[in-house]
Amino acid sequence: MKLFLVTAILLSTFCMNGQTIDSVSIKQVDSLIQVSRGLAAKGDFDKALELYTTSEYIAIEKFGKGSALYAKNCFYKGVVYHFKTDYPQAEKWYLETLVIRKQVLGKENLDYANSLNNLGVLYFDMGNYEKAEPFYLEAKAIREKVLGKEHNEYAASLNNLAIIYWSMGNYEKAEPIYLESKAIREKVLGKEHPKYAEILNNLGALYMYMGNYEKAESFYLEAKGIREKVLGKEHPNYAGSLNNLGVLYKNIGNYEKAKSFYLEAKAIQEKVVGKEHPDYALSLNNLAGLYSTMGNYEKAEPFYLEAKEIRKKVVGIEHPDYANSLNNLGVLYFAMGNYEKAEPFYLEAKAIREKVLGKEHPDYAYSLTALGGLYRNIGNYEKAEQFYLDAKAIQEKVLGKEHPNYASSLNNLGVLYALTKRYYESEQLEKEFLMLNQNRLTKSVSFLSEKELANYAQTFQGNGNQLSSFISNRLIEKKALGILPSLNFDHILFLKGFLLSSAIRLNFFTTSLPEAQIQKNLLKSYNVQLSKELSKPLNEQKYVTELEEKANIAEKKIAQLVNGNDVSKEQVKWQQIQNTLKASEAAIEFFHFKLVFPKKTDSIIYAALLLKPGLAQPLFIQLFEQKALDTLLVSKSERRSDYVNDLYTMANRGASAIGAKRRSLVELIFKPLEKELDGITTIYYSPSGLLHRINLDAIPVSETETLADRYNLVVLNSTRQLVIPSVVKNTTNDAVLFGGIRYEVDTTLLSNQPIFASRTESQLSFNQNNSQSRGGSWDYLPGTEREVNAIEKITTSGGITTTLKKGYDGTEEAFKNIGANNASSPRILHIATHGYFFPDPKEKNSKTIFGDDEPVFKLSDHPMLRSGLIMAGGNITWKGEKTLEGREDGVLTAYEISQMNLSNTELVILSACETGLGTIQGNEGVYGLQRAFKIAGAKYLIMSLWQVPDKQTSLLMTTFYKKWLENKMNIPDAFHAAQKELRDIGLDPYQWAGFVLVE
Repeated sequence: MKLFLVTAILLSTFCMNGQTIDSVSIKQVDSLIQVSRGLAAKGDFDKALELYTTSEYIAIEKFGKGSALYAKNCFYKGVVYHFKTDYPQAEKWYLETLVIRKQVLGKENLDYANSLNNLGVLYFDMGNYEKAEPFYLEAKAIREKVLGKEHNEYAASLNNLAIIYWSMGNYEKAEPIYLESKAIREKVLGKEHPKYAEILNNLGALYMYMGNYEKAESFYLEAKGIREKVLGKEHPNYAGSLNNLGVLYKNIGNYEKAKSFYLEAKAIQEKVVGKEHPDYALSLNNLAGLYSTMGNYEKAEPFYLEAKEIRKKVVGIEHPDYANSLNNLGVLYFAMGNYEKAEPFYLEAKAIREKVLGKEHPDYAYSLTALGGLYRNIGNYEKAEQFYLDAKAIQEKVLGKEHPNYASSLNNLGVLYALTKRYYESEQLEKEFLMLNQNRLTKSVSFLSEKELANYAQTFQGNGNQLSSFISNRLIEKKALGILPSLNFDHILFLKGFLLSSAIRLNFFTTSLPEAQIQKNLLKSYNVQLSKELSKPLNEQKYVTELEEKANIAEKKIAQLVNGNDVSKEQVKWQQIQNTLKASEAAIEFFHFKLVFPKKTDSIIYAALLLKPGLAQPLFIQLFEQKALDTLLVSKSERRSDYVNDLYTMANRGASAIGAKRRSLVELIFKPLEKELDGITTIYYSPSGLLHRINLDAIPVSETETLADRYNLVVLNSTRQLVIPSVVKNTTNDAVLFGGIRYEVDTTLLSNQPIFASRTESQLSFNQNNSQSRGGSWDYLPGTEREVNAIEKITTSGGITTTLKKGYDGTEEAFKNIGANNASSPRILHIATHGYFFPDPKEKNSKTIFGDDEPVFKLSDHPMLRSGLIMAGGNITWKGEKTLEGREDGVLTAYEISQMNLSNTELVILSACETGLGTIQGNEGVYGLQRAFKIAGAKYLIMSLWQVPDKQTSLLMTTFYKKWLENKMNIPDAFHAAQKELRDIGLDPYQWAGFVLVE
């Protein structure tokens, strides 16, 4: 961002040689100038100029055109035209002032230095950086000699010089000058002065363009805070802070936050400086860029066009800002596929940048990049390559190899070489590109909150799509895959579960810093308040935005303070995975990607990367297109139990109905892998996308067998866990069992207890499910009481101290007390109750239409509120009856669980319906109870994929505990053996395959 800078000028007492001093006239002129400056500050430029004309007449009449007083009048007249962005008139009056002051006052006078400074500012605003630099340097030299190096005006000269070097792309030269200016202003003016805020803001801009987002945000926020306090929220400089923060948040993928800052800045600028000002044009330009990035091209175009016309009128057609508008319009039309319309905009922008900025400027390199993309897409590969190579050379020299723009240049060339069959060169470029991006994302862990990190990580999602599409295309063309499968596996290992790992680490950091502990306590407090607010109906929620922002700030401070947050130490390569495998073991990373090469499509492809001992690199095996699995999953109902038997039954014998034949699960998932699994008995695998909703154990492979009969299938969040397993402290040997819960209110509590109204029954009715399954209308489940009673006997006989929470004791309060106040969580946590999961109401595949009166558990944008468990008294909330004041509502959301400390818990069993479901988000898997318990620190989770019958669930659970604790099997083996026993006694998949074990 370019800021409009004018140094404050003070008139020194002066003598006029050879003339009698007319003090009355001097005071009259000074008074008129002072009033005119006030009018100009309010934007009343025409009235200010009228008064300057009057004061000018007096100055000429009394002292002549060669006087310092006349020069002073000319100077401020130039300032008004400068503010009006009438640059030719401003230049005229500044130059006249300079000549007079040089003659009358000499070249070592501060007023002469001020004239030099403002001419420098003017030429900077006109985009003529080379012309501005010598004026700045001369002004700086005078101020240094007259005022010394510890004066604000000397600091102002440093600031202006740094801006010039920053604008010219010379970031290394700009940084030390900025820092020197900052040190002077901090010492001379203090930390609450607008000029100190100015230097903070400019340093933020420098670091943002250098790709150092952590430093940029810190400086931007501090500058914004000072400006808000000192200048108020309707000042152009405050709007400038908002605008800069918007740019930063857009760069890290936080589009909603960026949009709010842009809109607020635009409103202030429209009100304060008007619609024909460069800063207003900048707001329009940035809003357009955001809408374009979000794919809303129709909304972006008019903003871009309006900004272009303002810049054309105000700064002219040979200005970098005008070139920026042209280039952005070219980018927009390119994204819309209108290459003919894009090319002239690109070329005109390039010509202006070459003339004004030179051929070693980042903006010139950006023009080359844009033209390279255009010529690549129209098939002119030779021309595209030269533009790409030139851009890469400039970015490497000017920005360095750590800058995002350099990484983008590598990728651009990589794609081009893939198109032109120069595979080796393409692979090497992609390898470096992925490494640089991973380094950037790794560094961001140290200053972003989980939510911000999620937004930023999303900007890297396309890397995997492109890499996988390269491989898919080579398979079609029957070309060698080179090192691409290895790169792909490493990329998946890095990105899959990245946010989960960061959230777990942040939740359980260890540090001796008191400030970090203070922030952790604050964060916990904010999250508790948020949990309560978010569980209320939407129209009753208060302070949610404020609490979310406070929690976000506290989390960011923790990330900055915590030691050992270097996630690079936990990065794993595919060879390390392979080294953990025995001869009879294999590891599979399932993943899905959008097919974007050689052309962008909407097709989503599922594939597997398979590893086993002896392979030179992972095997890439393409499986199916997502719509093939969609036809199986949504063929009947959103509820898994309604169609699960179709998924897991054997093929029909005899004739099939005429019509399109759907491929079965075994054909989609297993058949493509089968030939590579000869001799393999154990498969470690990490699911992706819709595969999170499939139990691979239950997939039939013959008339009598399922996959579980052939293989020991071990589900992991990421195969990285084979190298870095999750660790549990195991400081205790106890169990807490919840079951036989009473969901109605305990009548003994109603006496002498105040109550308050909650939602109406019509708002919260939930009668679409079978109440005999562990989900539905929240009726008492007799099987759960028998289940926990039976398990208590097994655990107690195994030497495990066991606590039962039954009936009205199975409260949300009792659950939240687990692990509280630094107490150890139990080794085993078993919850036999009802569970719920609601799909995102915005999902296009969701058949449920929700009204405005639906409960927050259905409507929330937060996926971890749409998944949870029902505890004692939960029907009060769910049916809209009256809730006891000061007590939890009985609906335990995944969000609330994620705030707990279960780091000592080896096993969590969610003996309830649909506890394994949730919103699937990219590489991060399922956002729901599964993620919540993982963030809380649990090692193993046993969860359900559909509504599970009460009786068969109890049988599965008691069988599992016996095999684990009595037969001394490990947890995975005991679980698989229990499911096999139920299968062997004749139960169908619906009755035994609903539960899955995840480590």
